[in-house]
Amino acid sequence: MYLRSAQNLPCAGIQRLLLSQQQCRGLSYKAVIFEESGVLLPAPHRTATDWEARSCIPAGTIQQAALAGGENSLSLQYSRGELTAVEFLQELGQQCFEIANARVPVHSFLWHLIRNEMRKQLPIMAEAAQCIRAEGLKTALLSHNLCLGDAERSLPEDQQHFDVMVESHQEGMPRPSPGIYKLCLEHLGVQPQESILLDSSSHNLKAAAQLGMKTVKVDDPEAAFKELETHLGFPLRGFVPYTRSVRPGMEIPKDRLQKYLEDVLGAHPTAPLELRQFDHGEPTRSYSVKFGARLLVLKKEEEPPDGPSGLSVPREYRILKALAEAGVPVPPVLALCEDRSILGTPFCLLEHCAGHIPRAVSLPAVPPRRRRAWYGAMAQTLARIHSLELGAAKLQDLREHGNYIQQQVETWTKQYRAVETHVIPAMERLIQWLPLHFPESQKTTLVHGDFRMDHLVFHPDRPEVLAVLGWKFATLGDPMCDLANNCMSFFLPAHFGARRGLRKCDLEHLGIPTAEEYSQMYCGHMGVELPENWNFYLAFVFFRLAVMLQGRHRGSLAGEEPSQARGTELSPKDAESVAELGWDFAVKEGFRVFEKLPPTKLLARHCSTWAGPGPLLSRSYSTWAHPGAAPVPTAPCWKIWASSGAFHSRATPCPLPELQVRHLC
Repeated sequence: MYLRSAQNLPCAGIQRLLLSQQQCRGLSYKAVIFEESGVLLPAPHRTATDWEARSCIPAGTIQQAALAGGENSLSLQYSRGELTAVEFLQELGQQCFEIANARVPVHSFLWHLIRNEMRKQLPIMAEAAQCIRAEGLKTALLSHNLCLGDAERSLPEDQQHFDVMVESHQEGMPRPSPGIYKLCLEHLGVQPQESILLDSSSHNLKAAAQLGMKTVKVDDPEAAFKELETHLGFPLRGFVPYTRSVRPGMEIPKDRLQKYLEDVLGAHPTAPLELRQFDHGEPTRSYSVKFGARLLVLKKEEEPPDGPSGLSVPREYRILKALAEAGVPVPPVLALCEDRSILGTPFCLLEHCAGHIPRAVSLPAVPPRRRRAWYGAMAQTLARIHSLELGAAKLQDLREHGNYIQQQVETWTKQYRAVETHVIPAMERLIQWLPLHFPESQKTTLVHGDFRMDHLVFHPDRPEVLAVLGWKFATLGDPMCDLANNCMSFFLPAHFGARRGLRKCDLEHLGIPTAEEYSQMYCGHMGVELPENWNFYLAFVFFRLAVMLQGRHRGSLAGEEPSQARGTELSPKDAESVAELGWDFAVKEGFRVFEKLPPTKLLARHCSTWAGPGPLLSRSYSTWAHPGAAPVPTAPCWKIWASSGAFHSRATPCPLPELQVRHLC
């Protein structure tokens, strides 16, 4: 039995969120179990025709010998464990001899099946398994292991679409023993009534049905496919990686879209238009559109835009077009439609860019020796974006008036106040601290706004970025904000639900550069050095992420359906944890600034500092100017307090008592 832990699956978070959405819509099924032979893989007797012709055996001999006797046929007796592999071969050879009146090399036939035909999944069922997992359900493969002793096994070549694989012979539970189904359900973590079993044997289906499982008999794969589709309530065709069926309330009129595509692309395919929705990135309305032989991406504007600085589709289209012309890897743009009579809001069309989108920054699908090269490709791509000549790209007018970081902090602070549900001490400290430490000088380039690993499409076989996705927050600003956002994963825990990172991971063993090494990769491409106030940028991006997470938490409290696009499990503590990380970097930056100040500046002003009551594992400081004292110094007052020996560590075992510190004079 092989079990893939759901925690380790790239789309496990997506599965759980989608599953909760299905339950809200009244769907009860959580798992689908595929019998191997005759369901996922072709039945042996169905693949015998070509072999019989090549071996000069009368057509139909194998099928007749294997299926004669109905439910007591040799094939089913073997699948139920009533015959050993040796006994099965002997009986099958004898039956074939009686039918063909000649010796039939059945041993050779089975070797042919196992090594060739019985490893290739039926396309219709393989696609169904992919669509099922995309909707958040689990899948299992139940194998009888058609084999010749222990030498060869008939497991399919591609097993990545199954959460659980159970081999009945390995478990010592031949079907239709109820135990094998109970074991499968146990590892799937579902109840019998929450599962569907596909099998070609009536005996097996009867045993499963007695446990309460829904069953589908597979005589004709196409008919069984349609029955399964009816039970599940969503389409099982047209799978595209990183997509699922269109979510309720987000449908678009296919007829009007079909006519628009025919007019713009000049094609009139006979096959109906197929539409799916992307589950990746922020909750924008992005769809996969199969139009004849072409696979397109449709990005539709939302009303109102999501987030404080969400860009309209026309602006994003313009940016993508300029980037493509400048050689930056982005999906090729095709058309922009601002006619609201077609789909209700403006939308644009892009070419679909096939490739690999890493779901985890640890790159589990990439060999360790190649992971550093993938990170290098990411750093080089970010540098290409920041090196774009704005005048040549005609994007210089994207600049907003005023200080970019100041505008960002003010905007995200307003957003936080709008979604605030309770006091988060670290957020309050960051809201006060960030405006006091804005960088004195900022370089201005095109910034992506949310540059990270899972917004990149990589070539499946080499460390090359084919396209950068997620341009929702693109504008002109400080490029160090992009780099800091890109580096957040180095400081987030691997188990963090909202966005899993690499903190405390053995990066050398994983073949992944450290945060410092990665930053230097980028700086090397740009010909710059990391700024002294690098910790400020990290504090800012963690503050921004905390606002986003708090917004999602507020939405969940209001009963809003969480976006499966984020592929995460939401927790009310996520925003607090991220805010604490942001404050940690603010503390580091405060120490750096303090240590650069001359001693005379530290002693030139009067101030009093109190440590107010704060929750466990948090800091809570307030600073007021002493009556008659000079203005508060530019150095953080909590740092001055720390220099007097009154600084308390973060891990204070109980709320800090209110304490007045002596005046420094």
